[in-house]
Amino acid sequence: MIVPGSSSQLLAAALAEETGRPLATPTYDRFPDGETLAAVPDFAGDEATIVAATDSDAAWVELLQLQDAVREAGAERVTTVVPYMGYARQDESFGDGEPVSARAMARAISTGTDRVVLVNPHEPGVADFYDAPAETVDAAGALAEPLPGDLAEPLFLAPDEGAVGIAQTVRDAYGAGETDYFEKHRDRETGAVAVSPSDAPVSGRDVVVVDDIVATGSTMSESVAVLTERGAGRVLAACVHPMLAANAVTKLRGAGVDRIVGSDTIERGCSVVSVAPVLADALE
Repeated sequence: MIVPGSSSQLLAAALAEETGRPLATPTYDRFPDGETLAAVPDFAGDEATIVAATDSDAAWVELLQLQDAVREAGAERVTTVVPYMGYARQDESFGDGEPVSARAMARAISTGTDRVVLVNPHEPGVADFYDAPAETVDAAGALAEPLPGDLAEPLFLAPDEGAVGIAQTVRDAYGAGETDYFEKHRDRETGAVAVSPSDAPVSGRDVVVVDDIVATGSTMSESVAVLTERGAGRVLAACVHPMLAANAVTKLRGAGVDRIVGSDTIERGCSVVSVAPVLADALE
């Protein structure tokens, strides 16, 4: 059965439809003292696939409870799909006595599962932190599906050189356009940092700014503002994980973004494309 965490109900339903597997209906409760309780009263079968984005601390606790609950209900094999892995950016210790949070979370998940599937983790190396077999799937290509088919001389821009691969993946799936990345330039006198596309001209062109995750939107909105100043045509933002915390959407729209395109790894209003087909292939 497909077992959804409360943050991944739409994705779990899409995955159940894609794979033909039944969809469990967990319950999500909270005690008066604030503790959570996730249960699977209707679980049946000996195999469970838990689909749970860990986009909050509460979601982490819920995931661990669901893993334990399906074991209690008789599951002999558990696969844990983590569409969005929180704490994945903390993949190393940044000072004496600081944790490697991604490792700590991975080890916790590993205790209750036989297999882990991750979707575009911010740091691919976090898969190595799991004690259970873990694999990553690349869903970036799905972001091309909802993009307008009439983009003018499209340019797919990554936030930095290290992320240009995701821009290339979306460009290849779209079937046309060029790729480039933003470079940061620091003024030696003032210390101010400015960003600009490294090579490609943008005037009159439609630009898709691509990243794996948009959290606060600050970096991307700064980049979009540069594109607008340089006469870009339509500017679209595309990301696998639309965290969009606080006022991120307002920042992006204020900077000149025409449309935000995200997947359902984190379920937001801009989650217009599903990673379910990519996950279904991985689960075969």
